[in-house]
Amino acid sequence: MPDATDWRTLDRAGLSRAYDNSGAVAGSADIVAGWRARSAAFREGRPEALDLAYGPGERQRIDLFRSRQPSAPMLAFLHGGYWQRNGREGFSCMAEGPLALGLDVALIGYTLAPEASLTAIADETRAALRLLRADCGDRRIVVAGWSAGGHLAALAAAEADAGLAISGIFDLAPIAGTALNDALCLTEAEIDALSPIRHVGPGAPPVAVIYGAEELPELRRQSEAYHAARRAAGLADPLMALPGLNHFTVLDALIRPDGAIAREAARLAGL
Repeated sequence: MPDATDWRTLDRAGLSRAYDNSGAVAGSADIVAGWRARSAAFREGRPEALDLAYGPGERQRIDLFRSRQPSAPMLAFLHGGYWQRNGREGFSCMAEGPLALGLDVALIGYTLAPEASLTAIADETRAALRLLRADCGDRRIVVAGWSAGGHLAALAAAEADAGLAISGIFDLAPIAGTALNDALCLTEAEIDALSPIRHVGPGAPPVAVIYGAEELPELRRQSEAYHAARRAAGLADPLMALPGLNHFTVLDALIRPDGAIAREAARLAGL
C-alpha cells in the first residue's frame, strides 16, 4: 500500500476518499451482509439476554452472551459505521471467538448521528460500560471496537481494565474535513475533547492497537500515530498490522478463536 499523503494537503473530496473504507474494498457490502446473516443465526441460538437497557433511547441497549465459565472476564464490543450507520445486532457474530476462549461478550448499541452528537454517543458508551462494571464486579472488562467503535473504545478505556482498538480513528481533525462531518457537525471543542490521541498520559489502561496491513493509508496512519503517542507517554502496548487483511476482513481475526484479535482480547482479559 502507498504511504499516506499529508491529510492537510487534501481538499474535501480527496480527504473523503482517504477515509472511504467501503469504496476501497470491493465486496465490502457483501461482507457486512454476511456478518448480519451470521449474527442473526447466532442471536437466535442465544436469546437469553438480548436488548438489556442502559438508558431510555431505542438504541441504548446491550446484548449479553455468556461463556458459561465461572467468573469469566468480559469483552464489551462497540460496532463501527462512522458513528452514523449499523447496529449492534449485525455484529453479534464477533462474540464467537471470544466466547470460545472463555470470555463473556457484551454488544453495546448507541444512538447514531445526526440524531446524537459525537459527545452524546461517547457519553452513552461510557454509561453502558458503567452498567457492565456493576454487573461484572471485580472481573476484568476489555472494551473493544472496530472502526468508529475503535475510536469509542479508546475514548472509554478508562471505564474498563483494558482496551482493544481495531482499525480505529484516534484524531478527529481529518474527519472534520470529510463528507462524514455532514452528519457529525464536529465542533473544535469536540475535536479536542474526543480525539483519543490528544488525551494520552502515564497510568492509562493498556490499549492494544490492531489494523489490517491492507487498509487505506490514512487508517493505517491513524493507528500508527496513536500507538506512537502512547509509546511516547511511556505506555508499552502492542501495535499489530495483520498481513493480507483490509478494513473489513480484519474482523475475521476476532470471529475465529485462533485469530490474532481474539487471542489478544483473551490476553488483555487475563486468560
